[in-house]
Amino acid sequence: MKLHLNSPVKNLIKTSIKITGSKSESNRILLLQALYPNVSIENTSNSDDAQVMQKGLKISHGEVDIHHAGTAMRFLTAYFATQEGKEVILTGSQRMTERPIGVLVDALKSLGAEISYVKNEGFPPLKIIGKKITQQKVSLPADISSQYISALLLNASSLENGLEIELVGKVTSVPYIKMTLALLSQLNIENSFEGNTIKVLPKKEVAAKTLVVESDWSSASYFYSICALAEIGSEIILSAYKENSLQGDSVLATIYKSFGVETTFEGHTILLKKVANHQNELLEVDLANAPDIAQTIAVTCFGLGMECYLTGLHTLKIKETDRLEALKIELSKLGSNISVTDKTLTLNVTSTPLSHRKDIAIDTYNDHRMAMAFAPLALITSIFINDAEVVSKSYPDFWNDMKSVGINVKM
Repeated sequence: MKLHLNSPVKNLIKTSIKITGSKSESNRILLLQALYPNVSIENTSNSDDAQVMQKGLKISHGEVDIHHAGTAMRFLTAYFATQEGKEVILTGSQRMTERPIGVLVDALKSLGAEISYVKNEGFPPLKIIGKKITQQKVSLPADISSQYISALLLNASSLENGLEIELVGKVTSVPYIKMTLALLSQLNIENSFEGNTIKVLPKKEVAAKTLVVESDWSSASYFYSICALAEIGSEIILSAYKENSLQGDSVLATIYKSFGVETTFEGHTILLKKVANHQNELLEVDLANAPDIAQTIAVTCFGLGMECYLTGLHTLKIKETDRLEALKIELSKLGSNISVTDKTLTLNVTSTPLSHRKDIAIDTYNDHRMAMAFAPLALITSIFINDAEVVSKSYPDFWNDMKSVGINVKM
């Protein structure tokens, strides 16, 4: 599906949007619910990723296909490996078979898990035979994706002796680790995170509890971008959010002050308001704890004619696509002066205004965040988004919500 996006008649935006539950929180709670069936969930994400997670957790034998869902691949690898009696082939899309999982597999095997590679060493698909795990100590590199660590933590309390994880080196993506531990705490599962050591104690049963999933902050990022690119006085109300969020991407509220966007918490909503034009010509920010908003921030800077230097992006090369190279290619089509390394992105100001470039087609690389990050540029110029249906991975209602903002979206 190829969509054509045009700017609204007026760039003074006033609207309210209800965003689906966080994909990250939903998948964590879904796994905990599988371990402790008396846990209930409200506001579960309607994303493709959450749906394949739900489906996968119901399978005990045979093939489990998680398509493009990297979180499900990692969480389910640990889940099936630690569930005695289950035997599955865990697989996914072509891109998923190119995304490394060896660090997690090695960690699980060191604990006594039985996992083998069906095709290529270090990559899915995986043959997993669930075992009773009694060993309780494991070491992992601290700078890996937090999903590997969370995969172990989510299953840790179901192990006979719990789990102690030693992280070697400088820890990154700390908010996502803390999100996982906070959810465990809500179920009264004892845990600690001191220095580079994380401990989770065993717990056979938990009291009945309903966990409410906060709306997705990564999805909110696209409305922050729209607000930044809109006229002063524009307002967007988003729900449902918590001021003390577990999600690392809630740092948006701080970062987007540099773009003149003010965030106000009102009950379970946030009000985004464009109060000023950006003051700084260069944005420098370390996104090691919130890499999923890197694309949005880079595109926002480009749309505003700002320079930026983004660091802490080392996990982006193994996402749905190599996000750094994809950003470089697509922003270059629009006339940007951009350079990337394996963990940084540098954007310099260009002389030709974006508004002079019309109807450029943006490729999305099977990556939902590429499609959504570029959509706000429709406030400045008309663009095409190729394979626009990819947004269903995390945000199926995205294009309808773009229409409610005032952006013209046509096939």
